[in-house]
Amino acid sequence: MISTTIIGRLASVLTLGIALQMPAMAAEDTALSIMQKSAAAIKLKDSVFKATFTLINRDGSTRIRQTSAYTRLQGDSADNMRLVRFLAPADIKGTATLLIEHTASDDDMWIYLPALGKVRRLSASNKKDSFVGTDFSYGDVIGYKPEEWSHRQLREENEGSQPCYVIESLPATDAVKQNSGQSKRVTWVRKDNFVAVKSEAWDTSGQLAKRITLSDVRPVGSNGRWQAMVSEAQNLLTEHKTTIKYEEFQVDQNVPEKMFNPRELDR
Repeated sequence: MISTTIIGRLASVLTLGIALQMPAMAAEDTALSIMQKSAAAIKLKDSVFKATFTLINRDGSTRIRQTSAYTRLQGDSADNMRLVRFLAPADIKGTATLLIEHTASDDDMWIYLPALGKVRRLSASNKKDSFVGTDFSYGDVIGYKPEEWSHRQLREENEGSQPCYVIESLPATDAVKQNSGQSKRVTWVRKDNFVAVKSEAWDTSGQLAKRITLSDVRPVGSNGRWQAMVSEAQNLLTEHKTTIKYEEFQVDQNVPEKMFNPRELDR
């Protein structure tokens, strides 16, 4: 028979093991909730704005692109729709993209290319590709679903003058890794409003490849949401970067849902 002393020791070991696991599990839950709140913090009912894209080569030369854009949430959901039309320069004028988020399924993405005169639907795997020749990917623009990643909090530290949670995110499946083109992402999330102000991404080979920073964060809309008026994506491998500056930003404009129809992209 097993003595009561041995049973007591086994019980102590099991209790200690559970106790050691609980903080790690709680940390993972907290990290996921932080990323979910971060995703929700920028979900506007709708918006209308202009944006200037500045593409900067490693030698400092620049190219400017002008756009107009519209966003809207689908019905009462948190799924966002985003329509971007390129206005200038002439070589890209008329190009339009439509990105529609789906919480429970793959996001939809379309692009209209004037030179081809037709609308093309992009597959989910295109999320890792460059967004119309910029240093932002389609995934960067439409966003990443927090539930498709495994998160843990690395530390707390200031980014600029803002206290932040620093969250590491790993793709939960190989499909997410391949579609995003990322093996790891680290995000700095402001503690006061949960807006992500910086992220770094490692490519599928494990190399640090991109850094995105967001600044001039302002409260917007009637539902306590926020918007960064300047975004910059830097390709750390090519030393190329793209800056987006948002202008004439308006929210709660009752943007009609019919605008977000792929059949309207060539209008």
